Order: sequence, then structure tokens, then C-alpha cells
Amino acid sequence: MPFTTMADGAEIFYKDWGSGTPVVLSHGWPLNSDSWEAQMLLLAANGCRCVAHDRRGHGRSTQTWHGNDMDTYADDLATLLDTLDLHEVILVGFSTGGGEVARYLGRYGTARIAGVALVSAVPPFMLRTADNPNGVPGAAFDDLRASSIADRAQLYRDLADGPFFGDNREGASVSRGIRDAFWRQGMQAGHRNALECIAAFSATDFRKDLDSIDVPTLVIHGDDDQVVPFEVGGKASAERIRGATLTVYSGAPHGITDTHKERLGADLLAFVDSRRTGP
Repeated sequence: MPFTTMADGAEIFYKDWGSGTPVVLSHGWPLNSDSWEAQMLLLAANGCRCVAHDRRGHGRSTQTWHGNDMDTYADDLATLLDTLDLHEVILVGFSTGGGEVARYLGRYGTARIAGVALVSAVPPFMLRTADNPNGVPGAAFDDLRASSIADRAQLYRDLADGPFFGDNREGASVSRGIRDAFWRQGMQAGHRNALECIAAFSATDFRKDLDSIDVPTLVIHGDDDQVVPFEVGGKASAERIRGATLTVYSGAPHGITDTHKERLGADLLAFVDSRRTGP
């Protein structure tokens, strides 16, 4: 299995499927690169080189004690792009991965980037503050941390069986397999890493990062997202990013990489096709 080594010695696992236009995908919390398997299979079969890594502390990457913050995640992503020497990249970030992508763009610019897709993503800024009055109250994230410390195995069950895939909505039908896969991936993450990542995705302000984006950007968000509310995430990001295209999935939950995998794959492939510079 391929790994790349960070400046502090952390080993970051990544998948590298297919050939063609490079598409780099960053996953959500507390998941890993396996969560992108449906989209990677489609894109790699249609002329893309798909790279997806396990964020430090998640999946098969090193469970470091330190560095569980967005700046370090972005630095790790930059090292991966530099190591593989990828150019004209389509960067795709889901949920927390959208924050990682945004912070990368804020710190490193778009010299290697041809386009950006934010999917159910946490930017511009989730936490409710005096200058972000429409954000999510901090008590919600305090509860999440308390549940993780008390019994994170059950927390991941509750998230998968409830708001993450919208399985708590009337008429919803999310397979046991999809919910078990969420739990399996979550339990692969380090306890401290997953715990500190809650602050990383909820309390990091990405507004200046979004202001720096100068490449075509696609924002995809479900309007029944119970994890990153549409108005806090996709709607606000699309309003902030210059020239962004907003695609709203009516009635869709947070975990659209699984619940709407066919539509999401088709939308991402169409976006990649619009940005291709080669055959």
C-alpha cells in the first residue's frame, strides 16, 4: 500500500487509481478514503487519475498525537500533491475534507489546481459566534465531544443510524451495510485524532480561504443536511466564492457520497469534463 511521509514523520496512506485528469479527494470526519470508493470507481473508469488519502489520525495513516488541525491537514495535502507532482488538479472535499481543501487553497494558492468541488462541506464557518450569528451553537459540538469520550463506538452507530444519512427521516431506507461501513471507518480513526478533529471542522474559520479561490468551483449540498446545515455550508459558500456554481440536492442528507452516489458521481464527472485540458 502506498504511503507518503510528512515533515514530522507521519505516514499518510493514499490510493492512486486510474490515469488521466488528476482528481484528488479529501474525506469527511471520522471516515477515510474508503468513503470515496463509488466516486473513485466511476471517475477512474472515465479518464481520471483519482488520488484519495487517509487524513492523519484516520484510516491507515499514522495516529499522531499532534497536528489534528486544519493547517496541518492542509500541509499534509500539499506534501501529497508535491510528492506526486500533480498539476491541473480537480480538488474535491466532502464535509471536513471541504475544510481541508479550502485551507490548502488559502495557504498554497491554486498553482496546481484547475477546479474545486465542495460537497456537503463545512466552510465557510460552522460555529456560531458574534460575527457568524447563523452558525451552529457551540453546545452541539460540546455534546459531540462528550459523546465521543463517553462511548464513541455508540456515537458512530447513532450518527450512521440517524442524521448522517438521514435515516431518521420518514420513508428513509439506508442499508445496514452503508451504516456499518460508516462505523467501521470511524473506529479505524484514533480516539484523540477524531476528538480533536471536531474542533478542526467546527471552529476553523474558512472565510478568508474561500475569498482566495480563483478557479471554477462547484458547490454541492443537500437541503436536508442535518450535520452541516445547507444555509451554514453550501449556500453560504456559494454566495462567498467568486463565480461558484451551486447545485442543491432536494431533500438530500449529509452523506450523499452514499445516498446519492450515482448523481454525485455524474455531477463530479461533468465538472471534471468541463475542466479537462488534455485528451
